Amino acid sequence: MGLFRSPWSHSCPACEAQDAACEGQPALGRRGLFAAAVGGVAAASLAAAPAVAQALGGGARALGVRRVQTGENFQGVYWRDGRYESQALRQLDWVLRDPGMEEATPMDPRLFDVLAAVQARMGSDENWLVISGYRAPETNAARARQSRRVSRVSLHMSGMAADVQLPGRASLQLARVAAEMQLGGVGLYRRDGFIHLDCGPTRRW
Repeated sequence: MGLFRSPWSHSCPACEAQDAACEGQPALGRRGLFAAAVGGVAAASLAAAPAVAQALGGGARALGVRRVQTGENFQGVYWRDGRYESQALRQLDWVLRDPGMEEATPMDPRLFDVLAAVQARMGSDENWLVISGYRAPETNAARARQSRRVSRVSLHMSGMAADVQLPGRASLQLARVAAEMQLGGVGLYRRDGFIHLDCGPTRRW
């Protein structure tokens, strides 16, 4: 993962570091990291909107996703005539829910724009394979105890992130293209074969 990470800017506020100071950056602690992440969302959305419009144009926006754990899927239009389709969003929320829960949590629809824009740039019509979407706080805490790579202030808990694969596309290729588009956070987990995408502040790791 070092080959991908070394030339890039620091990945905070949603980086893998937890309470320790990150390289070249002061220690913020969990509360400070969370505040920094949330505080950058408004600015990030303003910066990403033109890039999304450029990638997807002014027509309808469609997306195809399949949840690895459940086999559930969505394929269809989620945005048309300048607004999000509420029924499509509800279906996407259900597919991207925490698999341990029998209820859906609203996802940030800008995440779907990120997925659609990256897919369009890749020239793929395959469905995204979703490994992780929304995470309940207790799910995220359990995963963070198991692995230091899981942030305790993960944007998954805010419905703003997804760990995904795109069939026929290497994770390194996907991560590089997504990072060039600067639509949000991009993380490469090359060993595991997936990337993290989110609609938060632009950063890379």
